[in-house]
Amino acid sequence: MKKILPILLVLAFSGFPAESLAQSPQTLTLDDCLLKALDYNKSLSNAKLQLEKTTYDMKSYKANYFPQINIMAIDLYTTAKGQFSIEGGHLPIYNYVDATGEYVPNVTVNADGTYTLNQYADFPTQTIKWKLNNLFMGGVSVLEPIYSGGKISTAYHMSKLGVNMANQNIRLTESEVIVKTHEAYYLAVKAKELGDVARSYKTLLDELKKNVEGAFRHGMSTRNDIMKVQVKLNEAELNIQKADNAYSLACMNLCHIVGMPLTSAIAVVPTDVADEAPQHVEMGERPEHVILENKTEMARLQVKLTKSDYLPNLAVGASYGYATGGKLAEKKLVDNASASVGMVLKVPLDLFGGATNKIRSAKVAYQLAQLDEQDLNEQMTLEHAQCQNLLDEAQTELKLCQVALEQATENMRLSKQQYEVGFETLSDYLEAQTLWQQCNANLVNARCQCQLAQVKLLKASGRLK
Repeated sequence: MKKILPILLVLAFSGFPAESLAQSPQTLTLDDCLLKALDYNKSLSNAKLQLEKTTYDMKSYKANYFPQINIMAIDLYTTAKGQFSIEGGHLPIYNYVDATGEYVPNVTVNADGTYTLNQYADFPTQTIKWKLNNLFMGGVSVLEPIYSGGKISTAYHMSKLGVNMANQNIRLTESEVIVKTHEAYYLAVKAKELGDVARSYKTLLDELKKNVEGAFRHGMSTRNDIMKVQVKLNEAELNIQKADNAYSLACMNLCHIVGMPLTSAIAVVPTDVADEAPQHVEMGERPEHVILENKTEMARLQVKLTKSDYLPNLAVGASYGYATGGKLAEKKLVDNASASVGMVLKVPLDLFGGATNKIRSAKVAYQLAQLDEQDLNEQMTLEHAQCQNLLDEAQTELKLCQVALEQATENMRLSKQQYEVGFETLSDYLEAQTLWQQCNANLVNARCQCQLAQVKLLKASGRLK
């Protein structure tokens, strides 16, 4: 006390509350843990981001139905320039002939077939210079696909399947997080209740030890009886320590799953097994089943997408542009706008079997997807039946454990009465207490197993929310 008092005085004057030394645990229910785990889980966050990505992909594929509009502008400056010459000479002069109404050159035809110009005009040699300087071209173009072999519609349909698969992946991840959280929570509940059972058992042994020691003082029992009780007490102390350590580790694991610091002080609240737990749950629409169906459908669409690469493609387009720049003889070379309309037809030719083999490969992949879907659906049906059996067994075990505990409690009561009047030995009474402790522990374990079996059956049937 003398050592603690100065510490309390220091804390009081320093403004640090003494009650903060003993941090009260935060009570968490199962619903609290589920909400925290679903909000914290990284895999679930990744699944939601994947849904966002596939949604954007679907919208981008949908945009392929609409015309592609492009705006282009080019501004080029260059120092390129040059010149060319037109050689000069004599140009004939034409006279008008009334009789024919035509202009004929004023020339004389020589005997050798050559011409002599009677009248002519001199044409001097001309040198013309050009330079490009700054060139600008700009315009807008529109391209609308008419037929693409089904590529656009197939790709859009596949993107919609991708969105659906991402949604189902969120459902699947959520169910996995829920099951994992249940397992961690009931592991903590089990450790907590086993600790309570061990403490209750120790309380019985403490009371028995007092009675045996009193009887020993009055000569009604032996030291060996005291040692027998002490051995059981030592075992009970060890079981309490093991249960406390297990509870501490289970709480740390639960904190890890729900996103709390591992050193957080928490306390769990045990939940009762639902009396209306269904004996049989029909298999519904599991997210895994939907994902498999979508994968198979995507493999089928991949065959169509592969075929579309080797079918004719037809598109129409139009453009309007303006160009200016360049000089020829010190005058602007280009300065006008123009419009154009066109059609593009592309017909691939499979001369060496490349297209045929790619399509065959896609068809084989589709067959493999069908086989995988069939096999995994059978496995899910088997898993559902197995989980149904586990729930039936867990419920039967729970009922038997409840009956066994009632019988062990009554047996311990009768054994205590018989021991107190001398009709039973201490060993028999200790054995009855040990049996009661074991039945309590078995009941705790059966309750947790029944809860987990219900959750796993709901997940296997696709009905876990």
